[in-house]
Amino acid sequence: MDHCLVITTCPDAHSAEMLARHLVETRLAACVNILPGICSVYQWKGELATDVEQLLLVKTRRDVYPQVEAAIRAKHPYELPEVIAVPLAQGSGDYLAWINSVLDHKQ
Repeated sequence: MDHCLVITTCPDAHSAEMLARHLVETRLAACVNILPGICSVYQWKGELATDVEQLLLVKTRRDVYPQVEAAIRAKHPYELPEVIAVPLAQGSGDYLAWINSVLDHKQ
């Protein structure tokens, strides 16, 4: 499949919405879901950290991924933002066609 789900997290609702809006407005993503209030436990600079974050699920295509990653890195408040792409093995044909229609109509 040519589509993927890009996952990233943000520290707060404001930065999550700003990033999501940027990705959709620039047609790098057809849709971004923001899931508030996730708890992340991770190692950072030799320390154990726990933070409440916002999870972003970015619906896009693999051919656009490099631009999505660059946009996330440029707009993200974290020093090292999570940017993970998961290929979609299957999906509703109509939904995937909608993603294509959005991404193919860049302004």
